[in-house]
Amino acid sequence: MSKLLKVSSKVKLNKAFLKQLDAAAVTALEQTAEALHTEVVQTQVVPRMDGNLQGEAFFVDKSQSKKGKVSLVHATPYARRLYFHPEYNFRHEAWTDPDGKTHQGNPNAKGLWYEDWLPGGKESDFVKRTFEKLYRRLADL
Repeated sequence: MSKLLKVSSKVKLNKAFLKQLDAAAVTALEQTAEALHTEVVQTQVVPRMDGNLQGEAFFVDKSQSKKGKVSLVHATPYARRLYFHPEYNFRHEAWTDPDGKTHQGNPNAKGLWYEDWLPGGKESDFVKRTFEKLYRRLADL
């Protein structure tokens, strides 16, 4: 018969460090969303007429970041319609309407403008890479 050894251990959590990690995760999440917001604007994929859809009506909602959720919001009544209709013929260059008002297009404007950052898109790892880099820096890891 073999003898059983009794082993005991004591774990002491560093609560201050855990709070620091949690705070770093929230900040990294918010900064990742801001980076994605900037990336979307700079790639000029959002359809543009007067600039509202990618300008002042396009923002990062951080109100639930402590719960692990941030959102990119297009606060216009027509955003959903434009997003889910890639068949629309979006203008890619500046144009003048019949009233003489000049409007700016976006050279890469399209419906489904987030598809490059979603799974299977050419930038699908952007969010993961950005969060990881920011989190490591903020958490001092």
